[in-house]
Amino acid sequence: MHEPKVADKNTPYWWEAAPVMPLPPQPLVRKVDVAIVGAGYAGLSAGLALAREGRSVAAFDAMNPGEGASSRNGGITSGNIRLDYATITRRFGEEKALAIEAEGKIAREFLYDFIRTEKLDCDFKLVGLFKGALGYEQYEKMARGAEALAKKLGIESYAVPHAEQRNYVGTDFYRGGMVRMDIGGLHPAKFHAELLRVALASGLGVHSNTPVTSIERDGSGFRVVTSAGTVQARQVLVCTNGYTDGASPFLRRRLVPVRSRIIATEELPPDVMARLMPRRMMIGEGRELGFYYRPSPDGRRILLGGRDSSRAGDPAAPTLRLRNGLVELFPELENARLSHSWFGNVAMHRDMIPRIFEKDGVVYATGFCGSGVVWAPWVGTRAAHKLMGHGEQARTAFDFRPPAAIPLYRGNPWFIPAIIKGYALQDRIAWWRARR
Repeated sequence: MHEPKVADKNTPYWWEAAPVMPLPPQPLVRKVDVAIVGAGYAGLSAGLALAREGRSVAAFDAMNPGEGASSRNGGITSGNIRLDYATITRRFGEEKALAIEAEGKIAREFLYDFIRTEKLDCDFKLVGLFKGALGYEQYEKMARGAEALAKKLGIESYAVPHAEQRNYVGTDFYRGGMVRMDIGGLHPAKFHAELLRVALASGLGVHSNTPVTSIERDGSGFRVVTSAGTVQARQVLVCTNGYTDGASPFLRRRLVPVRSRIIATEELPPDVMARLMPRRMMIGEGRELGFYYRPSPDGRRILLGGRDSSRAGDPAAPTLRLRNGLVELFPELENARLSHSWFGNVAMHRDMIPRIFEKDGVVYATGFCGSGVVWAPWVGTRAAHKLMGHGEQARTAFDFRPPAAIPLYRGNPWFIPAIIKGYALQDRIAWWRARR
């Protein structure tokens, strides 16, 4: 067996069809109703809602708009919450747990309606998601979960026994799983580009490569200092997530940037894609460090993602780990070339629930924990309505206290490799138990 190659390109596959680019320079408006920090999914969704209500709004991004997670993610509209229902109930109470579970359905429907209504060209398809189980015990838990989703929320979801698994994904790695049909896939960079297009058309001012360096109280408003100059804003909304920097020290102590990496195969023969991805579904699994994968929008490649424990540079080892995972799932791809491998930051925090909160008058919409395709547009829009005082439209189960600060943490996630090793050990134990 030969040593697998590292990918041909270390830039996102998504940038081939929708490259991220700087916007033409525009004059800095010195006084606005709302200043937004960040021009990803959340910032643009908030800015769009505000501008359409007649507010003067300027959004500032330290990079090219969308250059962070918004154009690097897997494009799966999962709307996952990292904590299970029982854990949320124990920490926050049953009422909050029920509200969060119900809001996931509303948030996905909001996204799909937005794509349809605004005619966003982003390759969206509601194909469903299959989640694979490691063993019988996990399969039984998934089956109960699928039944509960169908009964409580009316979501089309059902268990898939091992004997029927290859009708959904061409691997014997799992021991059955579950399907839910309210999840689909889109092209994340195209989605951001289209969102940017409609936001600019609405009158939102977007400044690329213009980092915010500080936010200071100034009478009843705020003084927002940027690399291009100072802006007076009546209100401020911070929508940074995995790329939060020193401009928001309060938030930075609460969000941990964690690398997530995705690989893309070369174009595969149609018969191989038909065998491995028979229904062109999105795929997830039940491991702590599990993979998520999907066909490319044109159905010619497989894209597979997972955690990346590296913290600097672009080493080969994380790519090889994902490639080995791909081959473990699909042995016939042992000699397939990788066309792309890239990483981006997701933001984790101690509560693991997306959040809107207010601190010293600044409103924050953040903490998407790797599921920002659904949560960022939803939470960003709810935050905009909060700023405008729209009671019912601002209502959300995610508007509550800030996430807890992380002791001894000021933005350098030195502890991530140890945490990932712990998750890997949990996966090995779970795998051993499942195969006993």
